[in-house]
Amino acid sequence: MPDVAYLGAFDDSRRHRILNGVMPPHDELQRLASNLRWTWHRATRALFEDLAGGGWDAAHTDPVRIVDELSEDRLVAIAEDERLRGRIAALARDLDDELRSRDTWLTRSGGDTNRTVAYLSAEFGLTDRLAIYSGGLGVLAGDHLRSASDLGLPLVAVGLAYDDGYFRQVIDEHGQQHAAPASNDFAALPVEPVVDAAGDRVVVEVPNGDGPVRIQAWLVRVGRVPLYLLDTEVEGNAPHQRAITGQLYGGDQDTRLRQELVLGVGGLRLLAAVGVEPAVVHLNEGHAAFAGIERLGLHRRAGHGLDQAVAAVRDELVFTTHTPVPAGHDTFPWELASFHLQPLSDHLDVAFEGLWELATHEGVGPWNQTTLALRLAGRTNGVARLHGRVSREMWAHLWPDRPTEEVPIGHITNGVHPDAWTGPEIADVLADQLGADWSTHTDPARFDALRSVDRQRLWEAHGRARRRLVDTVRGRLAVQSTRTGAAADGAGLDPAALTIGFARRFATYKRGTLLARDVDRLAAILGDDQRPVQIVIAGKAHPADLEGQRLIAELVGLSRDPRMHGRLVFVENYDLQLAADLVAGCDVWLNTPLRPNEASGTSGMKAAMNGVLNLSTLDGWWDEAVTDLGQHAEHGFGWAIGDGHLDDDRQAQDDRDADAFYRLLAEEVVPTFHDRDALGLPQRWITMMIDAVRLLTPRFSTQRMVADYAARYGLVEHSVADGGDDHGR
Repeated sequence: MPDVAYLGAFDDSRRHRILNGVMPPHDELQRLASNLRWTWHRATRALFEDLAGGGWDAAHTDPVRIVDELSEDRLVAIAEDERLRGRIAALARDLDDELRSRDTWLTRSGGDTNRTVAYLSAEFGLTDRLAIYSGGLGVLAGDHLRSASDLGLPLVAVGLAYDDGYFRQVIDEHGQQHAAPASNDFAALPVEPVVDAAGDRVVVEVPNGDGPVRIQAWLVRVGRVPLYLLDTEVEGNAPHQRAITGQLYGGDQDTRLRQELVLGVGGLRLLAAVGVEPAVVHLNEGHAAFAGIERLGLHRRAGHGLDQAVAAVRDELVFTTHTPVPAGHDTFPWELASFHLQPLSDHLDVAFEGLWELATHEGVGPWNQTTLALRLAGRTNGVARLHGRVSREMWAHLWPDRPTEEVPIGHITNGVHPDAWTGPEIADVLADQLGADWSTHTDPARFDALRSVDRQRLWEAHGRARRRLVDTVRGRLAVQSTRTGAAADGAGLDPAALTIGFARRFATYKRGTLLARDVDRLAAILGDDQRPVQIVIAGKAHPADLEGQRLIAELVGLSRDPRMHGRLVFVENYDLQLAADLVAGCDVWLNTPLRPNEASGTSGMKAAMNGVLNLSTLDGWWDEAVTDLGQHAEHGFGWAIGDGHLDDDRQAQDDRDADAFYRLLAEEVVPTFHDRDALGLPQRWITMMIDAVRLLTPRFSTQRMVADYAARYGLVEHSVADGGDDHGR
């Protein structure tokens, strides 16, 4: 880690507002709140829940605020409560011991602890209080950092410190989505300003076409992993330069290009300024591709020609591409790219045309960030086996002399962090059955012990998670209804009903309204009082995606159909907390993307770890799960919608998939859930739950995923799990 000083996350007035006699527990609480390990460390999270009492939800999962708002009387009471004070001290020691420990998976694997990895991403989803994520890309990045911390990887992360995050979704009485600010007050968040040994802010500069931009940084501690967030709200910057980090994915193409220069070029310059010299640079999507140009500059200044410099950079760069949808790849026209990149070209002593060739196909525009990353990265991967194949086909034109199957794009299938996403009810069962460290293991044999789990206990634990979800949704819908004056029907939800969850970004290829293609057929299924079924829907559409917003309005309107009363609801402002409640409390996780547009998806993985059964088209990770693991389950661990065949006629494809959905729901899902034995247990369903956890958790954990990346980084000789058709790239 860099030899640089950091200011505390709390100012002097708060730090010294209590007597010296109660400072030790206060300081310990501050340390626990300031490290985002609490987002996946259950004992620490439980402490803050207890300290908040009924205010945990009101505080919006914010330990910093909880600690800051403790009164002096409360702090004195904590100091005098021997049991509570001992609990706080023990957790603080545990955190300190973990941060100091050199006994990690990496060291036990004989890994290289000196080969630092810089992980660059435009977003990180770690906590709702730090609104620097928009969806799956950021949530995956957050889980990557959690597992990197768990495994002891020498990884340093870089992102952007947005004044305003993606947005807070508000649904009006007509079902229309509105975007409200999701502001970040860095003075009140678990972040620290990055300063030098003299206590001055570390500032670096990145050239833009209209002059250099000054960048400062904030430090977020994610367990062992430092996350640096770059901020252009710096004295000396012009107003439009200060606005570069104003909003996540905000503004026009000019703003986007400036943001990506800050991330890619500024990120590496900031790391250099604090003494971090990465051996590997991991680009999490093409937003960070300008880091490759910064590394080119390093090698050019060392005297290498351009071809030599490119070869050297290829030894250092790892690139993960996340989308098979062309619109998901950032492009810039010649005029804009040349304006902002000419200063970098001059710095490299390379004509801009030379850079243009790296980011285009045979010099034909526009500038493409994914093309640049593919050209400069020595190892590129998609995020599921199917996505790797699709990516090779998508980018084969860049390697015209190679057969498509030899295009240098492999895959490392995504995963999710078990401790962050397994609900407390099921986690307790797993800990008792598999051992307290169950979440760190990726050996499938370890999970076979679930075959003998107490089935009634497992079912009752899931029932408590479902009731918790229903309570959460009822509360949110009540607030929504009070504001709009429109009935939200939360009171009609049944904590014992078969509960289906559908929650994700409302991009059109995800087909959010496929379930409503035949409303009469859906109403007949949901209207069966003898076998109750309910659907909880949530998700945001990009503020510029009018079609996605229309789909949301259609579903909100459907929820107000009298036939759907209390059986289908739309919950506004999908966030990390609601996501955690949904994946733990649903019985079925519904996913309907148009194959092969879903690169991987991770929400279904989170659900499976909680014993929730997936009902999904064969796209992304689910295709891989069904193909490779389905035969090892006694009754399966979910259902596949369709057979993976793609029809050229989109309407015919949607009709066929909708028909398969209704048929599966009516003929298999509902009967299996409601078929109970004399004890009221759905034995076949419970078997499927057990196999979902047993078979899918070790395969689709970020512990496995990050271990695979550790091999790609050169930290270990080989991965601990089968990475599939990697092609050695």
